[in-house]
Amino acid sequence: MTDFAVRVQDLTVAYDAQPVLWDIDLEIPRSSLVAIVGPNGAGKSTLLKAMLGLLKPVTGGVTFPSGLSKHDIGYVPQSENVDWDFPTTALDVVLMGRYGHLGLVRRPKKADRVLALSCLGKVGMAAHRDRQIAELSGGQQQRVFLARALCQEANIYFMDEPFKGVDTVTEKTIVALLQELKAAGKTVIVVHHDLQTVPDYFDWVALINMQLIDAGPVSEVFHAENLSRTYRGAMPPLKGAV
Repeated sequence: MTDFAVRVQDLTVAYDAQPVLWDIDLEIPRSSLVAIVGPNGAGKSTLLKAMLGLLKPVTGGVTFPSGLSKHDIGYVPQSENVDWDFPTTALDVVLMGRYGHLGLVRRPKKADRVLALSCLGKVGMAAHRDRQIAELSGGQQQRVFLARALCQEANIYFMDEPFKGVDTVTEKTIVALLQELKAAGKTVIVVHHDLQTVPDYFDWVALINMQLIDAGPVSEVFHAENLSRTYRGAMPPLKGAV
């Protein structure tokens, strides 16, 4: 079994011929809880989408361990990229995480519904299972999409700013679930914007500003010199960075 969950090699991505990521070489270890950190416009979400295959690179590519299927990869997009007006319930959204495990008929079985309800329970949303997704608050919607990812039972999870716009209770719930996934041997890769919480939430970090500044264990690479290079000197005072 390989020691990496995702390997990015010589990756360059452009929008309308304008490069937004340059020559990224990055190897993310298995069973890690990873933050992708950088300023606005640094290409963090672009990197995530390129790793997922949602964007075609100009050069380079992304490699996953052999034997890994698309059903082994879970994705929680940014909340603003979701059509919340789609007429469906919270439970139905979570059941979508089972589609990769279903046959051609794609009809969830009782066991799938039991699992979906369990995942809703883990994020504190079981009581809202029959609510229309559009009727939920932003934090509740984010919890439902996290439950959908959990229901997929993936090996690698990609999450694009899952803490954005959520309340403190929801953030703590999400953090606990991310740590639970890591403890179960999963790899979780999170686009994250709050530098203050990186040392508390994550064990591995990739610092990005169009190029890879540095990557590795938080204790080794999350320090003032690297952050100054990443943010080009424009960064707030920071706990845990030396």
